[in-house]
Amino acid sequence: MTPAIVTTDRLVLRGHRPEDFAAACSLWGDPTVTRFIGGKPLGPEDVWARLLRYAGLWAMLGYGFWLVEERATGAFLGEVGFHDLQRDTVPSFAGTPEAGWALLPTAHGRGYAAEAVSAMHGWADARGIARTVCIIAPENGASIRVAEKLGYRILADGTYRNSPTRIFERRRPA
Repeated sequence: MTPAIVTTDRLVLRGHRPEDFAAACSLWGDPTVTRFIGGKPLGPEDVWARLLRYAGLWAMLGYGFWLVEERATGAFLGEVGFHDLQRDTVPSFAGTPEAGWALLPTAHGRGYAAEAVSAMHGWADARGIARTVCIIAPENGASIRVAEKLGYRILADGTYRNSPTRIFERRRPA
């Protein structure tokens, strides 16, 4: 399956292309972005592996990550989507689509995250995906607010890679 194109008033969510590599490196190499996602910036090799994983997710699971562009300018803003990484979390949520999002610091505070995450969930809801989860570091208040706007509620305080994490759950609206 190829990624669907999802649009909002201000954004375009589309599949990644090889020419997006430099933009993805700028996102994942930024310490502000990775502060709560793995704790350290990623180098080009790890970013390339992410892009390949994104393509594989769509092919194998029928969902994955989108690149987020500003509709008016085509500017790269970040990435949002769903994955199933078979994480070794306590408690486990393996087999459930896990939502994730990361935007460049220049896009923070402008409502882009909530808009993009809402659009991706609209796509998932329309396809009958009834339940999703996300993990967020307890100190990442901005992401917690985005999750709560989309209907996520705390499922558990757990651990991932020996660090505390908060696991949230969302059920598709009836």
